[in-house]
Amino acid sequence: MIIQLNADKNLTIHEAYETQISEQLTKDLERYIDHISRLEVHLSDENGNKSGINDKKCLLEARIEGRQPVVTSDLGNTYDMALKSATIKLKHALSTVISKMQEK
Repeated sequence: MIIQLNADKNLTIHEAYETQISEQLTKDLERYIDHISRLEVHLSDENGNKSGINDKKCLLEARIEGRQPVVTSDLGNTYDMALKSATIKLKHALSTVISKMQEK
């Protein structure tokens, strides 16, 4: 599974943070690694330079061979919170998609 991180202009992703995100996603999505060819992570700040509550957004796009991408997103007070909740949503979505694939 290839993990690709993207960020908007309001966020600079340092190598240590990129490694942390990749390791966490690999661990959290371990069950689905054989099905996902690429996982795109998009981090953005909905309010730009202004402060706000739940303005950090994480969008996850999982590419599965022969299927449309599975996309989830969520907002949080921090990027880590947004990533965690978007990952939970992605796990549920992947579980549904993969179980339907196996039924065929």
